[in-house]
Amino acid sequence: MNAYQIAVVDDDVQIREIVEAYMQKEGYRTVSFPSVEAAWELWKNDPPDMWILDIMLPGMNGFEFCRRIRKDAEVPIIMISARDEEVDKILGLELGSDDYMTKPFSPRELVARVNRLFHRFSSSKSGQEHSASPVPRRTRLEIGELRLVLEERRVFWHEEEIEMTLKEYKLLQTLAEQPNRAFSRDELLNLVWGDDYFGSDRAIDDLVKRLRRKMSELPVETVWGHGYRLRMEEGGNVK
Repeated sequence: MNAYQIAVVDDDVQIREIVEAYMQKEGYRTVSFPSVEAAWELWKNDPPDMWILDIMLPGMNGFEFCRRIRKDAEVPIIMISARDEEVDKILGLELGSDDYMTKPFSPRELVARVNRLFHRFSSSKSGQEHSASPVPRRTRLEIGELRLVLEERRVFWHEEEIEMTLKEYKLLQTLAEQPNRAFSRDELLNLVWGDDYFGSDRAIDDLVKRLRRKMSELPVETVWGHGYRLRMEEGGNVK
């Protein structure tokens, strides 16, 4: 029996029952809710190991709940929706979900994706545990007026703190760690989302637009036909 618990949030009782049945058959523990409000106590007091969220929910929708979960935890999130719009997939992934499935979907495929995500998260944690080094870890990055406090995952631009989604932060950190390097869109997709990302490279363009809107004059340059880089002027400071 797997020790992992999966929470399913969907207002369709039949979908909840089918998903729970397949997950339990795989050995997972499950709990389900018809709305975010019904799942609120679990999230605050005894959060599960994975969330499977519908987007169109009564009350708070799945996008907003995903954003709130991501402020506190790196727990795997799979979003499901009856809408097959690319913008929905990009928004869901950009807000911090790890996968996106369109209804109707195959329960067996969902199980496969759940197994893959747990394996990926488990491997990532194991790698972090075995990568301990006596070399002091960098605690912040500074490039001109940009400052990232890495251990707290906070961003400051001209001394003003900027609220970031998980994906926005990962992209900014990736560019800031190697200023002036031109990253291709494919590289950035792999570094921000992982090598099993299934969408288009428009997701990176969307993230860059969001960073530019949040931080006016942020020196993220478009490298035409290739990707993006964060320019560091002479005398810039990286710590």
